[in-house]
Amino acid sequence: MSNYANQQTGVVPAVCSLDCPDQCGLLIHKAESKIIKIEGDPAHPVTQGAICNKVRHLADRIYDPKRLQYPLKRVGAKGEGLFERISWEEAVETITDRWKSLIAGYGAEAILPYSFYGNMGRIGTEGLDRRFFYRMGASRLQYTICQAAGSEGYNYTMGANLGTDPEDTVHAKLIIMWGINAVSTNMHQVMLAEQARKRGAKVVAIDVHRNQTGRWADWFIPILPGTDAALALGLMHILFAENMVDEAFLSAYTVGHEELREHVKAYDPDKVSAITGVPADDIYRLARMYGQTSPSFLRIGNGIQHHDNGGMCVRTIACLPALTGAWLTKGGGAIKGNSGYLEHNAAALQRPDLLKAPTRRINMNRIGSALLELDPPIRSLYVYNSNPAVVAPHAGKVKRGLEREDLFTVVHDLFLTETAMYADIVLPATSSLENKDFFKSYWHHYVHLQEPVIEPYGESKSNVEVFRLLAEAMGFEEEALRQSDDELIRQALDYPANPRLKGVTLERLTEERFVKAEVKPLFPGRLPTPSGKIELYSAAMARKGYPPLPTYTPLSEGEELPFWFIPAPNHNFLNSTFAHNDKHVRMERTPKLHMHAADASRLGIVNGELVRVSNGRGECELTAAVGEDVLPGVVVSQGLWAGKAGAKALVNALTPDRVADMGGGATFFSGKVQVERLGRAGD
Repeated sequence: MSNYANQQTGVVPAVCSLDCPDQCGLLIHKAESKIIKIEGDPAHPVTQGAICNKVRHLADRIYDPKRLQYPLKRVGAKGEGLFERISWEEAVETITDRWKSLIAGYGAEAILPYSFYGNMGRIGTEGLDRRFFYRMGASRLQYTICQAAGSEGYNYTMGANLGTDPEDTVHAKLIIMWGINAVSTNMHQVMLAEQARKRGAKVVAIDVHRNQTGRWADWFIPILPGTDAALALGLMHILFAENMVDEAFLSAYTVGHEELREHVKAYDPDKVSAITGVPADDIYRLARMYGQTSPSFLRIGNGIQHHDNGGMCVRTIACLPALTGAWLTKGGGAIKGNSGYLEHNAAALQRPDLLKAPTRRINMNRIGSALLELDPPIRSLYVYNSNPAVVAPHAGKVKRGLEREDLFTVVHDLFLTETAMYADIVLPATSSLENKDFFKSYWHHYVHLQEPVIEPYGESKSNVEVFRLLAEAMGFEEEALRQSDDELIRQALDYPANPRLKGVTLERLTEERFVKAEVKPLFPGRLPTPSGKIELYSAAMARKGYPPLPTYTPLSEGEELPFWFIPAPNHNFLNSTFAHNDKHVRMERTPKLHMHAADASRLGIVNGELVRVSNGRGECELTAAVGEDVLPGVVVSQGLWAGKAGAKALVNALTPDRVADMGGGATFFSGKVQVERLGRAGD
């Protein structure tokens, strides 16, 4: 334990562990060894002391009386929630005895780990866990639920997750928030945009819903779901047609600009307007703003990639800054993600060399189908840093899979989550403030160190501790499964292949808490694409069977239902995190369905009434929020509600588990539904 954990009273440094681009520096106030207040660290160059409500109230989550304190074993039916306390020794013995028996009878591929980034600490999410399951030879999970499609699409254009330094965006004169509710999910980009605004910048938001960001922007442009690539191509049409492109930049730093110039002639504004729902006059206005304002900056959000055409959509939008040469002006360009700048030594941390022979890979978006249909079947599931019963698509399938009596399930979490209700063994997890780990933003350019600031809650243990125990009980003798937290961090940061991490060491992080990577502007320079340039035409895509030029493909939901359904994030939860905590539920109030007034009127639905939202996959009940914040034919919910509040509001009961056009990504936002009035309570 660090000195911070031993310190009973005072203020100690920390970092936010949430799966959020901002990754804030924190100050933890303690009294009598307990956290009494959490505030932002004003010394952090990017987050500058500002934090969101989720983190401000984090102590309520850490000390929530519903938090797990000791291991449990199931004594009732799956899903019933009946458990009794057991010791760690019994828990580990039960797990490993069952696994040894399964491996002997069916092979290690009968076992599947399921995790994501509920905690962004790197050694806790991709360290000993990956080493352990590689050594075991278990089935491998494909981590595709979040940004896989968009990252692959962006990489076809730019080569890697590399974009503008967010600290430079204060110099932008035009900021376009495209498919991102930044007020709720990237608040410090909003703070930087506010600084730019004071210097005369304009902010445009393009989204399917006039959410907090749409209301904050100078101009909100509503768009039909999955049509963003068409809008981007329409903008390109005008930029080329009206000579608002930087010919010198296109010649020096791109390939395929002549082919693109011809290609986008087919995307005239009237045609694009019919596709997107954006008036042709607005398409002209936006194109001229973008073409005539410098520097211009695009913040590309996660939402647009969660469609059947999501990878190509992001790839298309990523081409826009090349047309205007925005990359050459400080503050111009785009950010989809910046994780490429802080790439660590993943092979040294995860040790894939411990895998003796290739094993099957299972897309996490298809976990329901995998549990029900895979042959040979999954016979054991180990869940950590995730809650698939709520966060995975096609939740009905997931629930039926978790109900299997022959599926031995272990869940390691802070709470008795919806997934844990189906577990045979439940293990109590530490929070990030009880662990040592390193963190790196996928938006700004800083690496952080977290040392424990409080003692573990009850008998809770970190992921790293648990996998050391499991490795010992399994009889795995490799030194790689016994290494200390410090050794894991040093191995991850020792990465000469990424010179930007030069000088970012455990020792320096211990002294300074956060360190900025050595990042230079992308241009002039060479990108990690095959050509070394921005690939407006991608031969690599052509070889894989994709259109080599940016292209719009309509969505392809099979059901002929009247509404496109977008289950977006809300302000006070992060996926299902915080949805189990009473304070955050009270702040968010109630799960709503935003719909256009004309649609509501046609269905006899009045604002505030309860409605049933359904399709062939399932149904849920939400409260109608009627207005003009979405286009006709579109309905939007916000948040993954869990616990009692989410009992009938499980929006992932409706979402498809198809995979996107690229990267095996999720298609949460490409489902259709019908909506019917249930009325007010007592009707």
